[in-house]
Parts: sequence; C-alpha cells; structure tokens
Amino acid sequence: MPILTVSNNELKTIILRIVILAALGSAIGAVVSLLALSFVEAVLWLNRNLLISPSARIQRSEDILFLNIATVLVPTLGGLAVGLIVRYMVRLRRGLGPSDSIWMVQTRSAGESIKSGLMSTLAALLSLGTGASVGQYGPLVYLGTIIGSIAAKLNLEIRNLQAVSIASGVAAAIAVAFNAPIAGLVFAHEVILRHYSIQVFAPTAVAAAVGYVVANVMFHRPALFLVEFEGVQFGYEFIFFAIIGVLSALLAIIYAKGILTCEALIKRTNIPTQFRPMIAGMILGLVAIWIPDVLGIGSTSLRFATIDHAFGLGELTLLIVAKIVLTSICLGFGFVGGVFSPILLIGILFGALCGGILDDFTAIGHSGIIPYAVCGMMAATSPIIGAPLTTILIVFELTRNYDLAIAVMVAVVFSNLISYRIFGRSFFDIQLNQRGFDLSLGRTNALTVYQKVADLMHENFLRLHPFETVESVKDKLANSWYDEGIVTDDNGVFVGIVQVKALDNYAPSSSISDAIEHNPLVFTELTNMREAVEDFKTFTADIAPVVSSTDGKLLGVVWDYDVIRSYLAIIQRLRQEENESL
Repeated sequence: MPILTVSNNELKTIILRIVILAALGSAIGAVVSLLALSFVEAVLWLNRNLLISPSARIQRSEDILFLNIATVLVPTLGGLAVGLIVRYMVRLRRGLGPSDSIWMVQTRSAGESIKSGLMSTLAALLSLGTGASVGQYGPLVYLGTIIGSIAAKLNLEIRNLQAVSIASGVAAAIAVAFNAPIAGLVFAHEVILRHYSIQVFAPTAVAAAVGYVVANVMFHRPALFLVEFEGVQFGYEFIFFAIIGVLSALLAIIYAKGILTCEALIKRTNIPTQFRPMIAGMILGLVAIWIPDVLGIGSTSLRFATIDHAFGLGELTLLIVAKIVLTSICLGFGFVGGVFSPILLIGILFGALCGGILDDFTAIGHSGIIPYAVCGMMAATSPIIGAPLTTILIVFELTRNYDLAIAVMVAVVFSNLISYRIFGRSFFDIQLNQRGFDLSLGRTNALTVYQKVADLMHENFLRLHPFETVESVKDKLANSWYDEGIVTDDNGVFVGIVQVKALDNYAPSSSISDAIEHNPLVFTELTNMREAVEDFKTFTADIAPVVSSTDGKLLGVVWDYDVIRSYLAIIQRLRQEENESL
C-alpha cells in the first residue's frame, strides 16, 4: 500500500510495526550472538583441556602413553555422555538441527520443547568438545531457532511471527559463525524460508548485522580463514574450477550417502541408542592415534590447506578419506552436530589436492593453490546445505576478493547442477523427505502431501447396518440432511455406501444389502490432502469414508468442501507469506 494513500492511523500502524520488527531483529541478533560466542568458546575450552586441539596435544607430546589413552578415552566417554543425554532428555532421541528449523517454519509447527532443544545443544557441545568429527554450525543454527521460537511467543500482533523470529535467529547465527552478515541474511531465506518477502527481509537483515557487530566489534572474533590472492592469472583456469565443481559434487554425494548409510546400518542392530555414540567415539579415538587431524572440526587443518605444500598429496588423500568415514560414523551412530564444518574441511582439502596434482604432475600455469582449495571447499559444501548463493557470499565477505568469488561461483554452479540431479537440493531436504515432508515438490505440494485427510475427519455421518430395511433407512435419511449413509458390519469394518436415490429401486421391506455401493471413493489414515483433491476431481461423491489401512474399520468421513477449503487455505497462506510487506 503506497504511503501517500494511507490514513494517519494506518501510517501509525506501519511505523509501529517497523519499529517492532527492527527491535525484534536487534534483540534476537544480540542474544544469539552472545550465546553462539559462548558455545564456540566452551567448545574451544573443552578442546584445550581434553587434549583435542593440536596446540594442547603438542604440549603433551612427550608423554605418548598418556596422550594415546586420552585420545581414545575422551571421545569414548564423551560419546557415552552424549548418548545418555539424547536418550533420556531429548524427546525425539536424536540431535536437532537445521532440518528441524526448516520443518518448524514451513509447517508452522511448535516444534520440540525448549528443554529438548537445550539438551540437544548441550549434547552438541559435548560432542564437539570431546573431539567428535561433527560440525558446529548446525547446532548454532538450531540455537538461533530456539531463541527465535521463544521470541515468537511474544504477543506482538505481527503475522508470520514464528517465521520472522526463527529466520532472524538463524541469520544471526550464520553471521556470527562466518563473520558474514550478508551470507547469514541470504541463508535464512535460501535454506529456512524458501522465499523472500519484505516483512522477513528487514528483521533478518537487522539480526544478522547486530550479530556481526556484537561478535566482531565488541569481541573481535577471528575470521574462519585469511588468504591473500592476487587474482586468477589465466582465463583457462575457469575450466579447472568447473571441473573441481563437478568432482566436488560427487564428493559431497559420497559424504552425504555415507552418513545416511551409517544411520541405516546402526538402526538395524540391537545396540541401545545411548551406547551408539560411545562406539563411534572409540573408533574415532583409535584412528586419531595415527591421524590426529580427524579430531574435532579441524580448524587448523582448514587454515593450513590454503598454504602451498603444507600437506603432501598422500596426506591430503588420507585425511579426506578418514574424515569422510569418521564423520559418517560419528553422525550416523548418534553424536550430535552438524554436517557443515566437516564438509568445509573435506572440500578445502580436496581442492588443495586438485591444486597439488595440477602443480606436481602438469606444466600448466595456474594461480596457486588458494583458488582451488577455496573452490573445492564451497563446491562441496553448497550441495550439502542447499545454499549456492550463501556459499558464494561467504567467500566474498571473508576475503573481499572479487576474482576469488567469481572462481567459487563457477565451481558452485557446476557442483549444484550435478548434485541436484543425482542427490537432491540438500542433505536437510533428504532428512525431511525421510520424515514425509518432501520440499522437492515445492512448498505448496510439500504441505498438501504432508497434511493427511484424517486431520479433517469428523463423525458427522449416518452409520448403517447391512441388514437394515430400505424403509427404515429412508426414514433415517429423511430425518437427517444426509443423502447417503455409511454401512459397517458388527465389528465396525467398512462395507460400503448407500445413496438415498438408489433405495427407490428396492421394496421397502427388503434389506439394503443389495443397494450398497461397495467401491466408492475411500481414503485411509495415510491418504494426503493432495491425493484427496485429485480423487475428488474424478469422483462425483461429496463425502468419502476414512478407513483403517490395517483392519478396514471405519474411522470417520471427510467432506469434499473441507478438503478443498483446506487446500486453498494452504495456497493462500503461502502466497500471503511471500508477498507480506509489514
């Protein structure tokens, strides 16, 4: 609505909403920033004191026996603690992460309780602190979701407040994690919201900016990595960047499939859920005796990967394979953490490996290892999180280097083209698909497939027995406003439908059994709204019984107008969200 055409009262309302949304974004950004910084510092403190960080291990390098015992014992006991917390204190008995944030926003669900969210965050803190090969950004995203969901309970009279608040929390978390406020803003829209609107854009921008200022101006948080890059020296290198994008997509698919495979395999065993992370921790510790770089998120290895010849080609290959395998085991067996940090490390090591191969085995001129390492990092990460724009912006905000951002853009584009066809948009979408919420269909289709017709079911119908007479059934129908009756046997099993017009063909004293329509439109408790809408198009019925898929018993009925009205309500809600201003 143009400002010049609104009344004074409407103008006051608009200004008030602007102030409220700005204040909301600022408050969420500040709180999330402080909590995220506290989380990261707590992880670093645990890493130092539990001999996970490289610097702490170097200080105890002379006591080999003690260091080896600690290397195995710390992640093992950490896994036990994580398993117990998740088993007894998190309702879903698994860690919570970005896929849960997406689900809450898209379905408008209340999600998990604050207690479950905090316990999941604690489990993630212990996982990272004791050296599990998992990521810290997923837990930070969910931490932002917790703060956003708390803010959504405020009585602010703002439509879509839950989506606004959660997106603001997520934007602030990413801004703090990567020192990249623009990337945080885009991530919230690209991954969580799946749309852009002015209403959400404003508070998420404020939250990301405030989070960045708190983390960098007040606490001087160091950048993820620092590089000096003079620019791409040869035009043909963009072909190499595209090739790295394709190869990185395949690497990301292997990484994601490894995690999903480990999850599936461990679920087939009889090992109690609370002990599964402990087993993963023991495996991790034993491997870490020989390859200590697999412990934790690997920030040190990530920074060294951009330095020429910091790793040999054999070291890079070994570390890539070990990190993929151990991250798959840790996440698959129940350690709580994200998929973001490990794939950043795997990707940058793979990019460095490609640059090293180009340097050692060819005479082709190139611009050094930096562009190949960074391209590999972001090209592998983008398919996992489903955020190509975010990954490009992270590089640009971290390096302020236009040439490097363009190189990454080429790699990310080719990576996403390949991964989307083979795997899907993101790892988070695959997780949601496993829970019955398929966003690859689009938001409208995902929501209509997710909602079951049983949610619209009621008992406003006439129940009949197959041995009732035509005369008695006519009287029942005449005394009601129904045109049909639902026939069930003595056990409540659905038999069919009797239409009032069909009874005119039978004698009053005869049984209605001959008038029963045995193959009408029937739904089960598993039928979704989209299927129901399609079925009502082909059937002329106004009503459809809902029967149990296991024993055939009648559960209730749904009316066509209820299904159509709910279907249209979903479409209207999504359009309103996408076009909301203030």
